[in-house]
Amino acid sequence: MRTADFDYDLPPELIAQTPAPSRDQSQLLVLQRPENRPVHRQFRDFLDYLRAGDVLVLNDSRVIPARLRGTKGGSGGQIEILLLQENGVNDWWVLLRPAKRVRAGIQLVFMDRLGQPAGLTACVLERNEEGHCRLQFSGTHNVLQDLESMGEVPLPPYIARSAPDFSPVDRERYQTVYARTAGSVAAPTAGLHFTNRLLDEVRARGVETCFVTLHVGLGTFAPVKSEILEKHVMHAELFQVSAATAKSVNHARQDRRRVIAIGTTTVRVLESVAADNRGRLRECAGSTRIFIHPPYDFKMVDGLLTNFHLPRSTLLMLVSAFVAPGSTRGCGLTLAAYAEPC
Repeated sequence: MRTADFDYDLPPELIAQTPAPSRDQSQLLVLQRPENRPVHRQFRDFLDYLRAGDVLVLNDSRVIPARLRGTKGGSGGQIEILLLQENGVNDWWVLLRPAKRVRAGIQLVFMDRLGQPAGLTACVLERNEEGHCRLQFSGTHNVLQDLESMGEVPLPPYIARSAPDFSPVDRERYQTVYARTAGSVAAPTAGLHFTNRLLDEVRARGVETCFVTLHVGLGTFAPVKSEILEKHVMHAELFQVSAATAKSVNHARQDRRRVIAIGTTTVRVLESVAADNRGRLRECAGSTRIFIHPPYDFKMVDGLLTNFHLPRSTLLMLVSAFVAPGSTRGCGLTLAAYAEPC
């Protein structure tokens, strides 16, 4: 398929800049296979689509305050970085803006919340073909420990905020209530709509909940630039599956009970591990580059809860594959659902 097949018009004014007052007050669009007839509900109505014996799998990765601001040594020019991937303690690949005239050896000085030098510096070691820079941090035992006091919530670029953004509301709401394992630079957003009370109601209906971890990176949301899907290469993302989750999901599959993934990141973990283990889950940790797009036959996931996704994104392609497994029809069906009036 062509990347252009997954394009659609997204008016900026339709992108909400603030969340609903309560997490579970968002709207819900239900598309049930095989009818694929859109039904408009509220998020709390998600309970109506569950049944006893279902296994709900959620991604418990925790978003780190991955955005830092500072200046370039010498010129004093303002810079902003987004931590992307840790190579080792204080050794990170980052997205640096502006990146023009950035070369190896340049020193960066980072600021605290008051805009004053924080004692944290970094040296640019190299720059890769994607334009990302590798930094070696100094002035700290581990830069990860400084993020809570210095870093900003890495909201996506289509969410407008004044800079810098240290809003406690954003810090709370751009995090799932069940986030545990720190490592993501973007939220697994489907789970943002759950409250602890709603999760208790899910379990009260005889639905089992379990967790995987996938640390969401920038690559998940990067637009597909190649014209043909098969030529796109996904960025690797780290994941972990516990023995308890593997046991719960495998038993559900054996008993023909449904496995429902909360978010595309959860789907990527389950399908990656299942593909390597003859359709079964096992306790493991590793990285995945799986790129799910039409046509794709799902080995593990029976239901999917996800947010809306940007045009030409790999996430939109995954959803399209799920709408019509094993065929290319899902693209048109998904875009038709996206065109439904609110």
